[in-house]
Amino acid sequence: MVKFLFFFLFRLFNSNNKKNESGNRKTCDVLPPIKTADTMDPFNEEDKMYLFENRLKTFENWPFDKDCTCTPENMARAGFVHTPSDNSPDIAMCFFCLKELEGWEPDDDPQKEHKSHAPSCSFISLTKNVEDLTMEEFFKLQKEKDKIITRKRCIEAITKFEEAAKVRREKIIKTARGEE
Repeated sequence: MVKFLFFFLFRLFNSNNKKNESGNRKTCDVLPPIKTADTMDPFNEEDKMYLFENRLKTFENWPFDKDCTCTPENMARAGFVHTPSDNSPDIAMCFFCLKELEGWEPDDDPQKEHKSHAPSCSFISLTKNVEDLTMEEFFKLQKEKDKIITRKRCIEAITKFEEAAKVRREKIIKTARGEE
């Protein structure tokens, strides 16, 4: 399975890494673009969420703001960002472990909910503020986040591949039966 996944990703990279009309190589859609001096930012949008203030800003229109436990401040302290949808205005996702929770009640404690639904989240397990971490501690934390994101992207790629394979398999079967 691992060899197959690497082969699939290699083929995906090579199929997207062709030359364009001017003879230059196109960028690969799978990998992030290379940063240049013009586009270099010390934090990308995801990394900016390490800061409490940036997570707090996402809680505009949060349904619980007074006389409850799950205030925007408490949600942001627990690592959540507000990711509402048309159907669910109370969806919150941990910026670090990517765990999404919805159906919040006014007396829900964001710290406890986060720990109970994502006990392996390294962010919620921190014993000090991000601003107080040493570089080594921060890099270890970031390594864990990168693993989570890589795992999620691999699962998404595998799911997409399996769906495409299913469609292709059905077409082959139809063709073999003479139905197409």
